[in-house]
Order: sequence, then structure tokens, then C-alpha cells
Amino acid sequence: MSDFSLKASVRHDLGKGASRRLRRANQQVPAVVYGGEKGAQSIAVEKTAFYKAIEDESFFSSVITLLIEGKEEQVVVRDLQRHPYKPLLTHADFLRVDATHEITMNVPLHVVGEDACVGIKDQDGELHVLANEVAISCLPKDLPDYLEIDISNVEVGTTLHLSDLALPAGVTSVDLSHGEDHDNAVLSVTKMKVRTSDEDEDGESDSEDEADNSAE
Repeated sequence: MSDFSLKASVRHDLGKGASRRLRRANQQVPAVVYGGEKGAQSIAVEKTAFYKAIEDESFFSSVITLLIEGKEEQVVVRDLQRHPYKPLLTHADFLRVDATHEITMNVPLHVVGEDACVGIKDQDGELHVLANEVAISCLPKDLPDYLEIDISNVEVGTTLHLSDLALPAGVTSVDLSHGEDHDNAVLSVTKMKVRTSDEDEDGESDSEDEADNSAE
């Protein structure tokens, strides 16, 4: 689990106008932290450190320490709102976490061993990634930055499912907890489709015929 820490201050000037003024100052990002036994609290997060943190994929699957005017809150990111066309964050939602209660998070799925994959290297197959992240449940201390699946020995015609993932100790799949019917596919290796010369020629002649017909 990665270690992220962000500084923030309490926002007393609330509303859309206040948030706009905060963004125009270009030093902090409006946010809210909620959950647990405390009420929701409007805060402003230091922009420079925040923008740097979101460049790291693991930030979105990590427990983050929010230092709000000297008081620490353990949180996870629940939502980020972005400007429709500018590279700007307009708002963030953080959820408080309790060390004794499990949390549900989506974590990235990393595929390794593609260069050595039997189905790709020796059997002219191609990889199809069907899921880029996986929903898991665990205690905050057990939260992984990502899950990894090795396809070195995967052959053409193979489909791997959630049940094929090696989950760390203390981590469970949210989907699998609902039963075997939710054992979704995460990737497959299939035979690469190769166009024949006849197909290419047919395609070219079809295109030429269409062009001739349209010219007429």
C-alpha cells in the first residue's frame, strides 16, 4: 500500500461562488470529506501536492492521510470532478475509513508475462483485456495498490476469470462474493485473425466496383 499525504484547510466560505473563487486563486482544490461517525466537512486541498499525487495510479486505490489544519483523517478517494476541457480538478470527494471496518474499492488489474505468453509468442494469438480494474473488499491495512495476473503459460483459446486471480491475504472479490454466476472474464487469448491475399484482393475489387458504380 502506497503512502500518500495531503494538506487541507477547512472551508467556511461555501457555495458555488466560493468554490469558483477558490479555483481562480489556483492554490487549492475544493473538496468534501465524509463518512464514519463524523459529519461531512468541506475542505480545500493544497493543489500542487494533489495534482502530483493523482499522476500515480496507486493514489486511487490507497488509504490517504488528510492533514486538516493539524488533524489527521484516513480517507480514500470516492470521486474526482474535472473541468470538461481544461486539465483541472474542480472538486474531490473523500471517504473516511476505519481501520476495523472493511472497505470496497476498485483496484487496477496489471497483466504481466505478455512477452513470454505461449499463446502469443508461439501460437500466433492476441491478448484481449476485458477488465482494467477489479472490485475488492478488505481492511484498509490490506488494500493492495493493484492486482497482478501472469499470462506466461496461457495458450490460445484460454479465457481467464476473476476466480483465476491470486488475491492477497485478507482480500476478497466483491463480484465472486455474489456467487459463481458473477465469475466474470478478465482477459482472453485468441487466435489472431489474418486477412488472406484473396480477401485483400476481394476488398480492393469491391472498393473499385463501388467507386465505378458511384461514378456512373
